[in-house]
Amino acid sequence: MGGGAARGGAIANQVLSRASRIKTRLESALEATALEIEDVSSRHASHAAVKDNNNETHFNVKIVSNKFEGQSLVKRHRMVYDLLVDELQSGLHALSIVAKTPKETDMVHLKK
Repeated sequence: MGGGAARGGAIANQVLSRASRIKTRLESALEATALEIEDVSSRHASHAAVKDNNNETHFNVKIVSNKFEGQSLVKRHRMVYDLLVDELQSGLHALSIVAKTPKETDMVHLKK
């Protein structure tokens, strides 16, 4: 019975969109309190790196997590990239990342 569940999970992973897989991975690993994922692939369709009209190649990611506390911007981005290495190796070409802590998002709201 356990083997069937594992196979079912693998099949489900193939059916999910890249955006859904990114969302699931980042929410669980970074315990995101806010997460926005925008597929901007259509804006890059003519780029040489986008072959055979592949979709889901370029994304904007905005994520808020307590796990970014005390981490530099470079480290935060590395945390996201490390979690998405499988996607990067299977067709994800570019990510634009905004990674903040909850305190930093509160500061932005206070300034407005």
